Amino acid sequence: MNLLLNPKAYNQAWPDEKTAKLMEKTIAFFETKGLKNLKEDDQALRWYDDFIRFLKDNQVFSTLLTPAGYGAPDSRYDLSRVCHFSELLGFYGNAHQYAFQVSILGLGPVWMGTSEKIKRKAAQLLQEGGIFAFGLSEKEHGADLYSNEMKLCPQQDGTYKADGSKYYIGNSNLAALVSVQGKQTDTDEYVFFAVSSQHHHYKLVKKIPTSGARNGFVGEFELVDYPITEEDILSRGKQAWDSALSTVNIGKFQLGFLNTGICTHSFYEAINHASNRIIYGKPVTALPHIKKFFVETYLRITAMKLYALRSLDYFRSSSDNDRRYLLFNPIQKAKVTTEGVKVMEMLLDIMTAKGYEQDTYTEMAIRDIGMPARLEGTAHVNLSLVIKFLENYFSNHVNYPTIPKRNDPADDAYIFKQYSGGLAKVKFPDYRLAYEGVDLPNVVVLKSQADMLKAFMEKATPGPDQRKNIDYMLAIGEMFSIVVYAQLILENCKIYAIEPDLTDSIFGLLVQDFSHFALTQITKTGNTDEQEKQLWAMIMKPVVNAAREMKIWDEHVKIMNGAYQMNQ
Repeated sequence: MNLLLNPKAYNQAWPDEKTAKLMEKTIAFFETKGLKNLKEDDQALRWYDDFIRFLKDNQVFSTLLTPAGYGAPDSRYDLSRVCHFSELLGFYGNAHQYAFQVSILGLGPVWMGTSEKIKRKAAQLLQEGGIFAFGLSEKEHGADLYSNEMKLCPQQDGTYKADGSKYYIGNSNLAALVSVQGKQTDTDEYVFFAVSSQHHHYKLVKKIPTSGARNGFVGEFELVDYPITEEDILSRGKQAWDSALSTVNIGKFQLGFLNTGICTHSFYEAINHASNRIIYGKPVTALPHIKKFFVETYLRITAMKLYALRSLDYFRSSSDNDRRYLLFNPIQKAKVTTEGVKVMEMLLDIMTAKGYEQDTYTEMAIRDIGMPARLEGTAHVNLSLVIKFLENYFSNHVNYPTIPKRNDPADDAYIFKQYSGGLAKVKFPDYRLAYEGVDLPNVVVLKSQADMLKAFMEKATPGPDQRKNIDYMLAIGEMFSIVVYAQLILENCKIYAIEPDLTDSIFGLLVQDFSHFALTQITKTGNTDEQEKQLWAMIMKPVVNAAREMKIWDEHVKIMNGAYQMNQ
């Protein structure tokens, strides 16, 4: 089964015609615009008015981002189509998906807040084609919420005035509504409130030039005595704090789908180029190392999508009693995005000079692909978070009902009821359940490595000083992430009936990656003798099968030559 998105042979099944038409119209918009115009807009840093008009005329954001009860009778906030749309936009470039993702972030505190007036207003603004912004990060502190300097000052008449600036804010040029986090000066408690980018007390300071998402808008804005009423307050105190973290859970979750889309488009461009470029009388694809690169990139993109879709199932099925998404989401944000960087490096090794030519999609992709992985320290921040779940993942197991494939047309209301804290209470079933009934060679090896990491944490547990040292724990976090990554991939290989050859080849790459990080951990200073002994035992070779690799090349990769090429 081929999971890679192909807009020229779009076959995604949707339960309703409205969603299907929206996706098809989006494909038609980009294919009609063409690669030449897409690249010219990027190179000229030209704001995409045509895209914004398209979104308005076709009620795109209104359809995708309005929860049940606030828009049309059939409105719903359905993560299955929200995430798919992120992948589809990513397929055509980071900048367009950026406008979508930032709108998701901007609306998060609204739907999580208590102001019904602002919720109704946001729904109306969505119907009018509005885009949205998330006023969280600041120039001197980034996304460090503790250091927030935006102030909300109470006035004698019961209103407030907001003063302060926010930095690196997407859509800050035209956002119909900006969710701004600050602190209330009289109580020092966190607060979210809503402002308009078109208000005369809202000052757009500048556009911040970025190497990625160039024709999107990343900016700095300042509020100067901006008048705020009680109805403009979205949340206070713990709810405001939770809204910030929970909004990031939803918005940054999209990054994995974005990078999957970017990699998929570049894969098509690379296979088309290499298959038809003749060197020494043969196509580039006749070179053994090029075939190997193509097989590996195909497998890694497939793995990225398998994990992303399975973590989506858990996110849609979350509740106060099942918060496993709090582990799966940061791995999505860190692991899937960095896998995209790895894939693009290999694709560039295939395309070489062609990949740098200004008329290719890949030239834009290699510049943009690292942005999601590093935005606000995504990879390192999320790996540090992942480590907090390590003990409960490997022990203290509980039983849960099996989570099915979730592509049903449901309103995912719980994602707006998330709360922070309680990470130590998040429990998991035994990860080894995913391996039942699977006896593929590399799956067996990876399971052994996972079991050894579990034993390492029980018998050679990092001490308090080691745990405080982020540098020491990062490689352990990487190994742990691979174990979780493998679990969800294996679950989805069963759900999507992925061929055994593909499954085992994917796991061969995971074995290789796990061994790499085990060796990295050995090179860290401060390991005890017992820790080093166990780490050496984790380094294992994947089971290599050259015939299987050639079969994947012949049956899955080579045939993709000409399967997709964007209209010029």
